[in-house]
Amino acid sequence: MLLGSLDLLLSDPLEFLRVFPVILGTTGLALLVAITIHEFSHALAAYLLGDPLARRLGRLTLNPIRHLDPVGTVLMLLVGFGWGKPVPVNASALKWGRHGMAAAAAAGPLSNLITASLLSLLIRTGLLELSSPFFFDAPFAAGLHGLLSQMVAIIIFYNIILAVFNLIPMFPLDGSGVALGLLPTMAARSFARLERYGPALLMTVIAIDTFTRIGIFSGIIGPVVNYIARLLLNQRIF
Repeated sequence: MLLGSLDLLLSDPLEFLRVFPVILGTTGLALLVAITIHEFSHALAAYLLGDPLARRLGRLTLNPIRHLDPVGTVLMLLVGFGWGKPVPVNASALKWGRHGMAAAAAAGPLSNLITASLLSLLIRTGLLELSSPFFFDAPFAAGLHGLLSQMVAIIIFYNIILAVFNLIPMFPLDGSGVALGLLPTMAARSFARLERYGPALLMTVIAIDTFTRIGIFSGIIGPVVNYIARLLLNQRIF
């Protein structure tokens, strides 16, 4: 968020001071909601599949503080995207073996899609208007109703983005856990050898995207994100 607003800060400091608190509040809250639901759902799925570890560690909760990751939180403030603290899962305690691990990994992204689908009903039924999630003058232009419409739109869009992004089969994203659970045994073992390289590769791509604006991740997930957004709201995100 902050890095994306530097141009505005340099060109019009007064406008930055007027708009940035709205950007921080709305986008920050949307990310907090999406990440909390995401991590809670991992913990719930693991618990239902027989693993009490996350519950013992206090992760089976909707308290967002329990799910915040220091690096992910800093990135949320800087670039407007981040992640929560990974939920620990004892794979040997899960039902269904590797398939149980895949189910626990998929629970987070699926919960984000369900959240987006439910909130989209507020717009499809006419209770709220479809507002551009990135039109940050909405609270000034349309008052409380505009703010609520924008907040719901941002929460929907970030839930969709978080779900699709996390399903990329790259360590440490959830898609890697799903892949490990669904691939044949030998292929899963080969894929697991890439785990140690995953975090560094992920951070490198995020850094390249942030500072060059090439759009590597948006190019990968954009078509899927837009397809889901059109299904729910008849509107693209990217």
